[in-house]
Amino acid sequence: MNQTKHTVKTIQDMRDRVETITMLTAYDYPTAKQINDAGIDMILVGDSCAMVVHGHPNTLNATMDMMVLHCAAVARGCARTMVIADMPFGSFQYSVEETMRNAARFVTEAKVDGVKFEATPHHIEKTKAIVEMGIAVVGHVGLHPQAVGALGGLKVQGKSVETARKVVREALALQEAGAFAIIFEAVPAKLSAYVTRKLRIPTISIGGGPGCSGQLLVTPDVLGMFEAFTPSFAKRYQNFNGLMKETFARYAEEVRTGVFPGEEHSYKMSDEVLDAIETEFGKAE
Repeated sequence: MNQTKHTVKTIQDMRDRVETITMLTAYDYPTAKQINDAGIDMILVGDSCAMVVHGHPNTLNATMDMMVLHCAAVARGCARTMVIADMPFGSFQYSVEETMRNAARFVTEAKVDGVKFEATPHHIEKTKAIVEMGIAVVGHVGLHPQAVGALGGLKVQGKSVETARKVVREALALQEAGAFAIIFEAVPAKLSAYVTRKLRIPTISIGGGPGCSGQLLVTPDVLGMFEAFTPSFAKRYQNFNGLMKETFARYAEEVRTGVFPGEEHSYKMSDEVLDAIETEFGKAE
């Protein structure tokens, strides 16, 4: 397998060759290392970590410090996979200068390869500013989870003429602003395919259908680590939730019955050393 680090150019080359781009989320070093070694092209360190790692009800509880910590761990596991940091709520909504500072933190402190934020037409100037700094930017259209309150829930975006027009305009504006790729979240498949054909840059689908340049899923959804909520666009490839419960229950049973730890799990020392200790400190009760 080619171990050359993915860059903006190699991802664009994949799109131009009509070679499908693969992308997953990761929040820690061991998961990132496995994703990297499996040959996945890109990782998004998503603000979804607030939910799937920290147990919050939505992504709004992710902070810059939280995201930088997770991004740094992921970046250390990726020799080949391109790592993109998700800028959390409040890190880019205020000013161009603050957005630039926060984007720079991800590059200098966490050593990521680029950043992503839920830019709307109001944030296009911020996208341009980050790109002009020399930082790669991934755009995001369709469903914006950080705007869940204003949207009234996690709903598909682009089913009406008005909302479809918004998706198209935002995607075109992001391309012109210098974004090197755009994530399409919860967008009708026909619309995603149409915009993909209109754009010159790669598109990544997370609930955007098969017509995009690549696909993204949240890794805990892929692994089946949660029983409660899984988006309809996600596919569960394993049942890690059941496997972990079974494993933990087996461990507890072996500890309670004395099966674990066995002799092979214990360190040894000579009887002479123990005799010397008992002579010095007395025998134990």
